[in-house]
Amino acid sequence: MDAGTISIILFAAMLGLLASGLWVAPALLTVGFIALEFFSPAPAGSLLATTVWDASWNWALTALPLFVWMGEILFRTRLSSDMFNGLAPWLSRLPGGLFHVNIVGCGVMAAVAGSSAVTCATVGRMSIPELKKRGYDEALSIGTLAGSGTLGLLIPPSIMLIVYGVIAQQSISRMFIAGVLPGIMLIGIFMGYVMIRTTLDP
Repeated sequence: MDAGTISIILFAAMLGLLASGLWVAPALLTVGFIALEFFSPAPAGSLLATTVWDASWNWALTALPLFVWMGEILFRTRLSSDMFNGLAPWLSRLPGGLFHVNIVGCGVMAAVAGSSAVTCATVGRMSIPELKKRGYDEALSIGTLAGSGTLGLLIPPSIMLIVYGVIAQQSISRMFIAGVLPGIMLIGIFMGYVMIRTTLDP
């Protein structure tokens, strides 16, 4: 069987598994097993077990549960409200007012927790009700939170950068250094957009 036909079969199998509601990781693992078992002479079981083990034993991955734990601690404490109260006087004078607290707060939280989900949950739990109470546009406040929440993927210490560095066998410290400047630039771009948007449409 030629490579094109095999690719079509595997792609259809992956789509079928994903459409059935199976999680992405088990779906990809299943498709890999099917490819090795039916279209390769290699022993599928031992090869997959070896690959999974090699990708999971690295000591750098021990940071992941600690980041998750720290994010849970931050989520259940008053840090988000304290950060909001601390940033509000500094940023409220800018065009857009407290929208900038979402952006800068997400940047600060990303540098602490390393996770986009934790960043959004921690900052959003405090900022969204506060902005709504003060009469800010709900759509824009949610938009700034959703956009700035992705900074957790880029600003170090990022969980995704750790995982990618382990899998791709790249220097995690170099990837952390490389993520600082783009993260700061994104914060500036988000803040600039909010300033322009709120100036044109108060």
